[in-house]
Amino acid sequence: MRRNVLIDAPSNLGLRPPAPGAVPGCYKLAGALREQGLLRRLGALEGGVVVPPRYGLGDWREGDGDFHAPAIASYSARLARRVQGHVRGGDFPVVLGGDCSILLGAVLALRRLGRYGVAYLDGHGDFRHPDNTAVAGPVGAAAGEGVAQITGRGQAELTDIEGLRPYVRDEDVCLLGVRDADEDQPELARLGISCTNVGEIRRHGPATAAREALRHLQNSPLDGFWIHLDADVLDPAVMPAVDSPDPDGLFTEELRALLAPLAASPRCVGVTVAIYDPDRDPDGSGAALLADLLADVFAQP
Repeated sequence: MRRNVLIDAPSNLGLRPPAPGAVPGCYKLAGALREQGLLRRLGALEGGVVVPPRYGLGDWREGDGDFHAPAIASYSARLARRVQGHVRGGDFPVVLGGDCSILLGAVLALRRLGRYGVAYLDGHGDFRHPDNTAVAGPVGAAAGEGVAQITGRGQAELTDIEGLRPYVRDEDVCLLGVRDADEDQPELARLGISCTNVGEIRRHGPATAAREALRHLQNSPLDGFWIHLDADVLDPAVMPAVDSPDPDGLFTEELRALLAPLAASPRCVGVTVAIYDPDRDPDGSGAALLADLLADVFAQP
C-alpha cells in the first residue's frame, strides 16, 4: 500500500504581485491546510518544507521573459529531488503550494525517473508561450504557462532544466475543467493535447470524463501519471480565494466526482495543490473546503 507524504512547497514566484509592493498570498496555502488537520486526516508521513527563494521582481521589465526564472529553476531542481526520492520509494507525495510553477519540480522529478503523464485540473489552459503571445498576452508569470512549460514550450531556463525537455509529451497531458470560453482550446486541439472543458464534463458527467482521462493516462508507454489541482478549477461561488476567480467553473461535488477515480488509480503517483490564497479567505472557508476535498479523495484507509 502506498503511503501519503505531505510536502510543503510554498513558492509564489510564478505569480504577478496582486498590488504594487505586495506579494501573492498563495505561499500561505500549505499552512492554512495544515491548520485544518490535513496531515492527520490524510494519514500522511511528514515530508517537510522545501523553502523557496525570496519573492521580488527587482529590475525585471515586460519583455524580459519570465520573472524569477533563475529562482524558479533552482527551486524546481530542489523540489524535484524531494519528490523523486519519495516516488522512487513508493510513497505518494501530496505537494502543497504555492502557485502552479511548483508543478515544474514534480514533472522534473518524474522525467528523471521515466515517462509520466499529467492530469491537469485547472480553470485555464495555462498555455501562454512566446509563439502565441499575440493572442494570449506577454509571457512573464510562469504560473500562467504551466502546460506550455511542462510540454517544452517557452524559456529554456525553465523548460529545459538538466536538458530534459519536454518533461511531459503533448499526448501524455489531460486538461480537465477549463472554462468553456478558454482561448487556449483551439491551439491545444491542433496539437493533440487532450482538453475537456466544464460544459463537456457536465454533458457527459464527471465520472465519464474521469474514465476517459484514465484511458488516456493509463496507456502502456506511461510509467504512471501525476495530478495537478489548481483551486481555480472551482467556481468562485464556492472558491473565490484565487487570483483569477472566473465564473462558470466546477462545483465541489463535480470536482470530487472527477478527482476521486483519478486519485484511486494505482498508476497515479502524486498530486500538487496550488493557487488557493488565504489572504483572500478571511473566514477560512476555502481552506476547510480544500482540506475536506483532499481528505475525502486522498486519505489512506
